[in-house]
Amino acid sequence: MQRALALGVGPEIVRRLLSAIVARGVHDPAAWGRDCQIPRRLIDAIGNLSRLELEHSVVSGTDGFQKLRFRTHDSLAVETVIIPLHKPGAVSICLSSQVGCVMCCQFCATARMPRRRSLETWEIIDQFIQARHLARSTGRRVTGAVFMGMGEPFLNYERVLAAAELLRCPFGASIAAKTITISTVGLVPEIDRYTDEGHKYRLAISLGAATDAKRARLVPLAARTPVAAVMAAARRHAQARQDRVTLAYVCISGENMGQDDARALGELIGDTPVRLDLIEVTDLTGRFHPPTADELRSFRDALTRHVGQPIVRRYSGGKDIRAACGTLAGELIEETGGGAANPRHR
Repeated sequence: MQRALALGVGPEIVRRLLSAIVARGVHDPAAWGRDCQIPRRLIDAIGNLSRLELEHSVVSGTDGFQKLRFRTHDSLAVETVIIPLHKPGAVSICLSSQVGCVMCCQFCATARMPRRRSLETWEIIDQFIQARHLARSTGRRVTGAVFMGMGEPFLNYERVLAAAELLRCPFGASIAAKTITISTVGLVPEIDRYTDEGHKYRLAISLGAATDAKRARLVPLAARTPVAAVMAAARRHAQARQDRVTLAYVCISGENMGQDDARALGELIGDTPVRLDLIEVTDLTGRFHPPTADELRSFRDALTRHVGQPIVRRYSGGKDIRAACGTLAGELIEETGGGAANPRHR
């Protein structure tokens, strides 16, 4: 949009172009001029934007999650997931904001990708457009989007927020703001900026652990900021929004599932209005393991006593195709031999 406005093109024409591309999925520059009456100088300025190349699509044989692997113009791998929702036929799109990730979370495959860079706004939006096209081709409808794929969204703050706005706006994808979630491992300046700017998208903060010592082991770069400071930023956000903030907690057997962890989490949260999402770890290295049923039940009982706020067990699907949280890794999948046996390819 900024490039178009710099060319002296009015906002109405820009909206018309975005409606054609984002809302209707029209990518033919000839159609922009013929059907949308877009000026030639604008077509020439943006018509050379390279699209992502869809090189791989696979559907889980157990839960219907679908993973897409794209290639950027500089041959980097980007992965996107189509997530089935409880309402029949409805899906959400899990979007990547970066290639790889510098946050070094110990249980996340994305952090081990050798090549890294932030994605352009257009590359983020093109993930959505192509995933939406595939969903529609099988009779599904996209009702939401989550920035929980590869990368730390708040390290690509301005492009991610620009992409979210294009997803939300009526001349874009017309996705309701409340069904768009942006996740972060807890970058306090960016959380405060996000709060101050008054964005209406949902915010999810991934803690990893409730104490600085455990966070330093599990999420070392994020742990450079004390967890109390992260929680204070979450509290400011919840107060400004007059709503609960989502706290994501990756459950790792023998690491952060004890009674002391539940107690520390309760003390950390205090009376801040939160929704606590429990996500069982999926670690491709085998170093970290999900909790047993008994371990999870005991931890949840302790959380009920110490936290006393809504607790949700969040399903992380597509494990057989490596589409679950923490398993998106692009070409690393090729190096380690791919997913489970016989996934359904499309």
